Amino acid sequence: MKVQGKVLVVTGAGNGMGREVSLELLRRGAKVAGLDLKHEFLEETKKLAGDNAKNFFAFDVNITDRTRVAALPAEIEAKLGKIDALVNVAGIIQPFVKINELDFEHIDRVMNVNFFGPLNMIKAFLPGLLTRPEAHILNVSSMGSFAPVPGQTLYGSTKAALNMLTEGLRSELKETNVSLTLVWPGAIGTNISGNSGVSFGSGELTAAQKKAAARVTAPAVAGKMMVDAIESKAHRIYIGSDSKTMGYLIRLAPDFAANLIFKNMKSLLG
Repeated sequence: MKVQGKVLVVTGAGNGMGREVSLELLRRGAKVAGLDLKHEFLEETKKLAGDNAKNFFAFDVNITDRTRVAALPAEIEAKLGKIDALVNVAGIIQPFVKINELDFEHIDRVMNVNFFGPLNMIKAFLPGLLTRPEAHILNVSSMGSFAPVPGQTLYGSTKAALNMLTEGLRSELKETNVSLTLVWPGAIGTNISGNSGVSFGSGELTAAQKKAAARVTAPAVAGKMMVDAIESKAHRIYIGSDSKTMGYLIRLAPDFAANLIFKNMKSLLG
């Protein structure tokens, strides 16, 4: 689906990958309804859009608020016209602790944002998407959805649930005009930890962690790849060599891959 002239809804549009997806869509001639919790972040995205800012429309939204989300399609259509695509980018990580130490307040928050948030959006927007000549849904998952990361088990579980939601929807919508893309990013240079309210403490990174940090993918690269995926109707994409490599390794030698991740990440658990 070529995005020029189309209307796309993007969650998490105020920062990170959501911002970069929005900016790339605007560069390609789309109209963007950008959703985020923080209005000032959305205003910064609009400012960065430059000459394309007229096609960016900010909506202050908590995607876990089902009532607010249900009212969004009519609100957005009144300002931008019929909606052609939904891009679910917004997500948070958990505090870097083991499941045994993770309280239910954090469990509920991560589950609500990472799984129920996209589900709320899909339930609200899918009826309208089914009426369009062609439409698209893109869901951003994570390398952590298929590769176990100690200290991020709940986060990975929410993203694994999003994987199956996407694959199941693809099957259900096979004979419709709606196509789907599932995205597996690896390490991306965003502030997801800060936006999630998560601190990693003051401990020193290991040599392996520093080496991995040097290979993070720039958010702008991720944004371009996701818009390319929408236009090509790609079913699944990896973002970053780390995600692609681990995707292969976890299928070929799952225990070896899990042990490798544990070795590199265990120092962050204290």
